Amino acid sequence: MKNERQEAILEIIDRYDIQKQEELIKYLRDRGIEATQATVSRDIRELKLMKGSGQDGIHKYVRPTRKQNTVPRFNSALIESIVRIDTSENIIVIKTLPGMANAVGACIDSFNIPEILGCVAGDDAILAVISDKTRSIALRDKIRRMLETV
Repeated sequence: MKNERQEAILEIIDRYDIQKQEELIKYLRDRGIEATQATVSRDIRELKLMKGSGQDGIHKYVRPTRKQNTVPRFNSALIESIVRIDTSENIIVIKTLPGMANAVGACIDSFNIPEILGCVAGDDAILAVISDKTRSIALRDKIRRMLETV
């Protein structure tokens, strides 16, 4: 239901000049989707919609802009903080210097790698849960290659 509503929101803002959340709620109702202002507000935040100017100068909701050629990558400080990368079944364990696991974990999360179901970071270790244990070694090697790109 949430995905359907958010897809409808994207279609609506692409098709119409939506300036206010109330307008968006009306268009959703016209499609048979009931939503409160709080729900629509949360959807706008999750979809990262922004107010932008249309060709006629009207401020309306628009999709977020993406910078071209923006590829997430490790920086040298993060690379130097990684001590070891190992696998165990469907988990990749990344050991870091003390206090650096959260930063490295956030960087890994920013890659949006579909095989990673989630990461948990402590003080000096990250557990990345992989969707399939047969992919964990290949993904570990992919992360190692990413570390070499800096």
